[in-house]
Amino acid sequence: MKRIEDADGTVIHTLHVDEPSGERLDRYLAQVLSLSRSQSAALIEAGNVKVNGQTPKKSHVPAVGDEIVAVVPPPDPLEVEPEPIPVEILYEDDALLVVNKPAGMVVHPAPGHSAGTLVNALLHHAGSLSSIGGSSRPGVVHRLDKDTSGLIIVARDESAHRRLSTALARRRISRSYLAACWGHLPQDEMVVEAEVGRHRRDRKRMAVVPEGRPAITELQLLERWRAADLLSVRLGTGRTHQIRVHLLHIGHPVVGDRQYAEGWERGMSGVGRWARDLANRVPRQFLHATELRFRHPLTGRELEFVAPLPEDLAEAAEWARRTS
Repeated sequence: MKRIEDADGTVIHTLHVDEPSGERLDRYLAQVLSLSRSQSAALIEAGNVKVNGQTPKKSHVPAVGDEIVAVVPPPDPLEVEPEPIPVEILYEDDALLVVNKPAGMVVHPAPGHSAGTLVNALLHHAGSLSSIGGSSRPGVVHRLDKDTSGLIIVARDESAHRRLSTALARRRISRSYLAACWGHLPQDEMVVEAEVGRHRRDRKRMAVVPEGRPAITELQLLERWRAADLLSVRLGTGRTHQIRVHLLHIGHPVVGDRQYAEGWERGMSGVGRWARDLANRVPRQFLHATELRFRHPLTGRELEFVAPLPEDLAEAAEWARRTS
């Protein structure tokens, strides 16, 4: 891929497709250029992308031999206000930060959450973040749901951001979670492979749908409780709500998940009282990003971080062990 940057910050990417990807153009560019899918789609819609000299549609699937030219304008100035919100930073240098995000905190500003986010907090702490994510998502390499706690990487340097995004797309960043699910898995180790996309009727939810994107989730049983299992979960891909959707898909949704498993414990015959007691002790979805391993994007040094269960989930887990 050839990359030319103008004096005003506009970047022109020229690339040749060497092997079939099977992906739509907007998804393909998002992966290759380390952009969000909405950013790549906006470039195509604005006429800033040419395939063999022609203006393509977002749905175009690049073929071997295609020449793609993408003109990426300079990022908009940051509009997010810094806020003095305390956050637990486990690692920091000029390129990136690793943060242990608390449950209840949104990662970046969005409709309905214009302030109080992790990005607001980190802008106050760090002074600046990579602008690749645009005016509302500076520095965001990957996300966690509002009510999921745990480890997250945020980029300060744009070169580091591009390399981290590429590593994430190529599955070179290892992310492991602790999750409690209702019922008992049929096997101690399982791999769930099922396409994840927008729910056909409820656009705020995700679901396993044939038109979704490929998704892989690896499950390993850690503890078997009376009516629930504690799992180690490793992501092979990183789709929105992937763990929650895949566990629901196999009939074992995340304990405390108000969006995908509201009231699930009430239908558990024979163990209903125990299940209701556990549900009452879990204040939010029992999902925590506990381990993170990756190579530093600039130095190549292997980095590894572990965040134990936060107090709310740890107390619920201890009760479940004691009563099982």
